[in-house]
Amino acid sequence: MPQGTLVVLGGGYDDPTLALLAGLLPARTAPIEILTTATAHEPARTHAAYARALHKLDCPHVGHLQVDEDHPADAPATLARLRAAALVFLTGGDQERLTEQLLGTEFLRILHERCQAEPGFILAGTSAGASALGGQMLVAGRGWRSLLAGGIEVIPGLGILPHLLIDQHFVERARYPRLLHAILAHPQLLGLGLSEETGIIFRPDQAPEVFGDEVVMVVDGSALTASTYAGRPIGKPVGGQGFSVSLLVAGDTLVLGEASRG
Repeated sequence: MPQGTLVVLGGGYDDPTLALLAGLLPARTAPIEILTTATAHEPARTHAAYARALHKLDCPHVGHLQVDEDHPADAPATLARLRAAALVFLTGGDQERLTEQLLGTEFLRILHERCQAEPGFILAGTSAGASALGGQMLVAGRGWRSLLAGGIEVIPGLGILPHLLIDQHFVERARYPRLLHAILAHPQLLGLGLSEETGIIFRPDQAPEVFGDEVVMVVDGSALTASTYAGRPIGKPVGGQGFSVSLLVAGDTLVLGEASRG
């Protein structure tokens, strides 16, 4: 398990999560960085909104880690700020932008290293920023068509939580079918469907705990007894038997199972 603290939120209203994060800081004056890579339009406005919310929580030092097509991840000043941050917060938007800009970079290596080795370091993400932290991430799939072969797209994530596949806005956008399909395709991963205003906090040496107002759906395909996924013609329904499905609410803990997960 990582020695840092990781927090994933399913999107929606995130002020309560910001309050939770502020409470986890070693001091309210600790440096915070907002990573807006997933936010394609007006990232400065997004950063400013988070900075205002955190200032109200007595957190005065809220920087903007702007990593995009014009601001390379491995710029020396950017890496220095990443190393100094007590909390890095990944905003929502398009999770593919995060992997396009960060995979294979020194920035991501440092982020992995800090999460794994530094007690007290905090990494958090909402919506796309949460989904990107898994080993794989869903980037396409809507409605009933997501239960047809070819109806979803799953690509590598940032791998901070390598044994998880995280979906967001889960209940609100009716994403049950696509998460089931994704775990049918990747049964070695544990699927997490995060509703809005709901998330999970991963602390070192503790069971991950659900927080928020709605539910987290957990899909475990490790004991599948049958699957029609392999070789299914495009457009034909996929099927599987033996899923384990749980619904968790605030205060419930996530059982990660074997040591290969977590």
